[in-house]
Amino acid sequence: MNVPHTTPGLMISAPASGTGKTMLMLGLLSALRRRGVTVQPFKSGPDYIDPGFHHAASGRPSFNLDAWAMEPGRITAHVTGQPQADLILAEGSMGLFDGVARPGETGIGSSAEIAQMMGWPVVLILDVGGQAQSAAATARGFATLRPDLPFAGVVLNRVASARHDALIREGMREAGIRVLGALPRQGNITLPERHLGLVQAEETEGLQAILDHAGDFVAAHCDLEAIIAAAAGRALPEAGAPRPLTPPGRRIALARDAAFSFTYPHVLEAWRRAGATILPFSPLADEAPDDGADCCWLPGGYPELHAPRLAAADGFRVALQRFARTRPVHGECGGYMALGAGLVDAEGQRHQMMGLLGLETSYARRRMHLGYRRADLCAPLPGLGQQALRGHEFHYASILAQPDAPLARVTDANGAPVPETGSHRAMPGGGQVTGTFFHLIAPAAT
Repeated sequence: MNVPHTTPGLMISAPASGTGKTMLMLGLLSALRRRGVTVQPFKSGPDYIDPGFHHAASGRPSFNLDAWAMEPGRITAHVTGQPQADLILAEGSMGLFDGVARPGETGIGSSAEIAQMMGWPVVLILDVGGQAQSAAATARGFATLRPDLPFAGVVLNRVASARHDALIREGMREAGIRVLGALPRQGNITLPERHLGLVQAEETEGLQAILDHAGDFVAAHCDLEAIIAAAAGRALPEAGAPRPLTPPGRRIALARDAAFSFTYPHVLEAWRRAGATILPFSPLADEAPDDGADCCWLPGGYPELHAPRLAAADGFRVALQRFARTRPVHGECGGYMALGAGLVDAEGQRHQMMGLLGLETSYARRRMHLGYRRADLCAPLPGLGQQALRGHEFHYASILAQPDAPLARVTDANGAPVPETGSHRAMPGGGQVTGTFFHLIAPAAT
């Protein structure tokens, strides 16, 4: 049985990034799971790392909900298409109201949009370090800026002492804001990070101990019963069926290891529901894509951290080049870089890549590329044809050369063109190699 429209939920959000959303989310998932509460997690926005931690903490796959890139019908389908749960918890991204600078056709991509759409009250985690009663002004502003947005209350983070706690609570009482928990500064939880965010769940040493600690910490300092009771939802209007995320083949060879691991769970789920079989393999282990596959997909990840091993993976290179002669091969971001001719690492050393495209990239002079992307395809992508797509780009590589034909006309969320057009190249045996710097989220509604 699937999640009904009436399943109560909460949006875990904050005024800004780095305030403690993920720590609170993981602590709640762990603590509630121990209590026998079945929680379905979601992640608001284009994040491919946090869902892995949600899965580890809750025991259930977590899926992205994106108000800019997804039609309302797709968001509703992601929520109601999951197995039945007692409670829904969604983790926001950035600050509660943060999104693109100009409203797009499907919204600005904020966590507040998702919360309002689904009727999920907001639990706001506030870093109260260096303030006392003044924290109530921040909380009051978030609670009242959008009167139609349900607001459950706040969890205080980095509380210094009992006196500090009492002063903040007095300010919240006067402002009419409910305090659902107070997390002391000492004993807080940190997760290892690197340049694209958290180190991924499967790479995090001692993850279960971290999750157990988070569950103990949150259970000891939050009112779990009050948090559960604050959850709510609303009857969702019938939405039109979203455009399908058609799989690129019936049997998909999917690169999967520490260098290629950024895949949106909802994309893989859509492929499987459409009947596709996913065949994982590891380029870092010098494995070849399954010869019985009719498509090969290289996701994003951290090829720059493993460039010497990829350069030495001659078996993988030869097998992929043979595969690409007759069948489609696609790479996203890190996968696109690996399909290119070469990659220069942070120390300035160039490493040979697969040579299926002419792309040359460099991390010697890092430059952040971040934001939503719309791609109007100039050439077909496997399974998706030649339609408009929405996605997200986040990497630090610079393009040294991008000589192949552009795959798409790519624009940012405000309609401004970006130079990361992707590439495509036809192969002599009828295959095609394509690559993009953006990660596909969904077909564009228009």
